[in-house]
Amino acid sequence: MSLSRALLSAALCTGLAATAVAEPGVEKIEFGLAHGQPVQQYVLTNKHGLQARLMTYGATWTHMLVPDRGGVMGDVLLGFDTLDPYLKEQPYFGATVGRVANRIARGKFTLDGKDYALATNNGPNALHGGLQGYDKVVWEAQEVERKEGPAVKFSYTDPAGHNGYPGEVKNQVMFTLTDSDELRIDYTASTDKNTPINLTNHAYFNLNTPTNGDVLEHVVTINADRYTPVDDTLIPTGAIEPVVATPFNFTTPKSIGRDVEKVGSNPTGYDHNYVLNARSTPLGLAATVTEPKSGRVLEVYTDQPGLQFYTGNFLDGSLTGKSGVVYRKHSGFCMETQHFPDSIHQPSFPNTVLHPGETFRSSTVYKFRSDRKP
Repeated sequence: MSLSRALLSAALCTGLAATAVAEPGVEKIEFGLAHGQPVQQYVLTNKHGLQARLMTYGATWTHMLVPDRGGVMGDVLLGFDTLDPYLKEQPYFGATVGRVANRIARGKFTLDGKDYALATNNGPNALHGGLQGYDKVVWEAQEVERKEGPAVKFSYTDPAGHNGYPGEVKNQVMFTLTDSDELRIDYTASTDKNTPINLTNHAYFNLNTPTNGDVLEHVVTINADRYTPVDDTLIPTGAIEPVVATPFNFTTPKSIGRDVEKVGSNPTGYDHNYVLNARSTPLGLAATVTEPKSGRVLEVYTDQPGLQFYTGNFLDGSLTGKSGVVYRKHSGFCMETQHFPDSIHQPSFPNTVLHPGETFRSSTVYKFRSDRKP
């Protein structure tokens, strides 16, 4: 497909309709060097002109161009215009995170009678795989033909002992931009030794685009009657409690800002795992988010038992992102579909240990639409 980088960048920055510069398909762009390795960015465009950009560094979802109720395209992901800021300290914008997403208490666990020590990179705890998790390595990538829409498959082999984890793990992540206006993510992994695993994507969304302020007016519904309370380092206590009569109740639509100051985290805001209700289909509806000004709507479908809802509490104005936007507290929100945090220490939580001969499989769909009337 013929598509110049300059035209594409202009479209993403100005909000021009993607169909003005691109045909459906996949375009590969050279994006720079990370640790001496070439990094490519893949541009997926579906038949309705929606666009997703994904890069091989961190198997990272960098851009998502979707229309508002008036049909105007806008990029609804936080991130950066160039590769270099992704290589510096930043909060996992759009990255694939693992080998174990979320937190492991004290960076230690025991498996099969052996003790393992991980790097502690989040206070006393290990977070998102450690000091060099899946977000900080260059993945291999290849275009894939799928009837649902353009797709790219990323592959990475995590060596035995890397970041302190047992066994070698072979990972694949497939991103498909469907012609039903979904970004579908399919994860698979295999191992040669028993190991915990928990994979997710850490996209930060702002459905009114980050140039237009914070996400506190976004209206959220989460299909979860229970959640896992946490201690002051955001490690689950092991309890599973009802959300009713708490600030964590999103069983009916509620703006993020309504109760956000009532949440006891430091800094204030949501950074909690929701125990998703039983669903009648393998890919059940986990959450819906509506942005009243733009009319954009995000629906999240997953086969995972948990949803980490995070409201960008640690964004503090120190990072400048796309188009010069300064990312401040609550500039974006995350809906990370996954197993529960610190499951390796909680026998009552769903198991995260993968065994040789097994295949870890997980799928999540982020579906975009608007409330535009016909």
